Amino acid sequence: MTEISSDVIRGYNDTIILYLLLDKPSYGYEISKQIRDMSNGKYVIKETTLYSAFTRMGKNGFIESFYQNAENGKRRTYYQITDQGREYYRMKCEEWKLTKEVIESFISQ
Repeated sequence: MTEISSDVIRGYNDTIILYLLLDKPSYGYEISKQIRDMSNGKYVIKETTLYSAFTRMGKNGFIESFYQNAENGKRRTYYQITDQGREYYRMKCEEWKLTKEVIESFISQ
């Protein structure tokens, strides 16, 4: 099975993560698993890439983090999208539509 290169998708990691946070807060492992599952294993985000994105998006005000105890008693860091993050997500979706249109102009059918 072919996997997507992280270089190809790098500019859209934030969009993917924000999408997964639209409905409810989540934590790193769960987000990573959702990305792998939703892409049918074609994209597996590296842990360092994921946590770098969390840090960057937190600094930009797109997400907030909080701690919560898991069922096993371990403390997890959860992430939730902010209003600014929702606006950034909408902007990136519009950008994707334009990007897709341009790239499709250069792809042989």
